[in-house]
Amino acid sequence: MDTNGVAGLGLLGDPTRRAIFELLARRPCTVGELAQQLPITRSAVSQHLRVLKDGGLVVSKAEGTRRIYRLNPDGVTALRAYLDRIWEEALTGFGKAAQAAPVDPEQEDR
Repeated sequence: MDTNGVAGLGLLGDPTRRAIFELLARRPCTVGELAQQLPITRSAVSQHLRVLKDGGLVVSKAEGTRRIYRLNPDGVTALRAYLDRIWEEALTGFGKAAQAAPVDPEQEDR
């Protein structure tokens, strides 16, 4: 099965990583800002961010003594393209099934 560009999809199966991903979708944050909003330590946030960064879903930028994390547009685009392709395949399959379904004469009279 082709999963090009969506190596990060499995990373979002972890609820904490998904929460971090969702927080970063709202705005870029530091590790401390993320830790204030989650029931885990700064160290645990850093570990999850490293996994998300390695998976291509998050990027970081140094600003003075702080490191600001944000979603990686390329990673999010790849994820969306994958989901769009799956959705199109599902719609195509539904359309074919609907066209192949026998017509119920009683339904046509209503």
